[in-house]
Amino acid sequence: MILFWHRRDLRLPDNAGLAAALATGQPVLPIFIFDRSILDDLPADDARVTYIHDAITALRAAYEAHGGTLLVRYGRPLDELAKLLTEFPAVTALYTNEDYEPYAATRDAAVTALLTKEGRTFQTFKDQVVFAKDEVLSKSETVHRAFTMYRNTWLGRLTEADLAARPSAAMAAEPGRLYHAKSSEVGRIPTLKAMGFERNELHPVPDGLPEDSIIKNYDHTRDIPGHARSTTRASVHLRFGTLSPRELMRQAQTINPTLLHELIWRDYFMLILWKFPQTVDESYERSLRLLPWRNNEAEFARWCEGRTGYPFIDAGMRELNATGFMQNRARMATASFLVKHLLIDWRWGERYFAEKLLDFDLSQNVGNWQWIAGTGVVNAPWFRVFSPQSQLEKFDPELKYVKRWVPEYGTAKYPAPMVDHKMARERALATYKATSAAARS
Repeated sequence: MILFWHRRDLRLPDNAGLAAALATGQPVLPIFIFDRSILDDLPADDARVTYIHDAITALRAAYEAHGGTLLVRYGRPLDELAKLLTEFPAVTALYTNEDYEPYAATRDAAVTALLTKEGRTFQTFKDQVVFAKDEVLSKSETVHRAFTMYRNTWLGRLTEADLAARPSAAMAAEPGRLYHAKSSEVGRIPTLKAMGFERNELHPVPDGLPEDSIIKNYDHTRDIPGHARSTTRASVHLRFGTLSPRELMRQAQTINPTLLHELIWRDYFMLILWKFPQTVDESYERSLRLLPWRNNEAEFARWCEGRTGYPFIDAGMRELNATGFMQNRARMATASFLVKHLLIDWRWGERYFAEKLLDFDLSQNVGNWQWIAGTGVVNAPWFRVFSPQSQLEKFDPELKYVKRWVPEYGTAKYPAPMVDHKMARERALATYKATSAAARS
């Protein structure tokens, strides 16, 4: 028997690791573990837990439709896996899909040791990215320091097979592929309440693939937060694997390569995190590690609450707080404002986004924050400082976005800008320049 461990791949179709497990010819028993190592640090109303719980409920139903089931446990992975090996002595191997975060690397090393000690094997497969680890590097075998170079190398080695759907769903439907568990072995899915959570449907996630029309217009609408469907809204699906990244890439490749190019950033930032796990807590760029951040807590609070006096920035932060989502252009503008205008450490902003975003993905969040701060492996030039007013005029000229989230804008109730743009820009440039020069002298 093979155990297949669902983690960031909460789906049955187009699942690389699941297809590999089913291809062994041994009966496969899928499992999922609500990981207390992660859940214990989350607030009771975390909407992501509700989303995962719903996805797991749907996934079990999908397996049951094919005569199998999904075992769902709550605890710490190493403890729960050890129990499962005892409960199911016929298990010969544990299959799963790769995860590239630092915690995952430590966890999987411990799982490997456990399985080896028990005389079983642990097999991992590439699924949430197209190319991983050392598959896309420069000619000197190093990480590309420019995204365009990485993208060109990525596209240059792409084959039809790389984006082909894995036949996991069709294989699972074949009689005998899935382990037919006894009712006494299955058990109930732990309730949200039993795990210390309450139901919170903060931000509705569209089902399945985005409409073709959205992708067709993507390059024209992706920077317009006031547009009803300016982006695919597929980021939550990609984060939790309720949609195959290959499936979305196939759709983008056919309809609009601009979206495919944006999706390649996912592979890139996961590569960077895999190669440089220290960037979770440390600026990659050595010359900027000692930036004298101001870190004014009162100013940070105003940014968090959307009370900066700059309507485009405030609209973005209020959308995030209210829905768990923020449109991409607004993410860039709000992040730039925090780091450059207020000179507040990018890590403060990264952690706030991590708490609030329903689609929070560590590699993407850290990568984008270090990009905007100018401190990352790949970064925007540190001397680029977005003008909040210019962003408003260019991307929300009719104030559709602002009027939705900042209804008091234009009235006496709306605060004046908390900082002068010209002064803040000059302060940021002087601070970055001095810090960089001192580090290189």
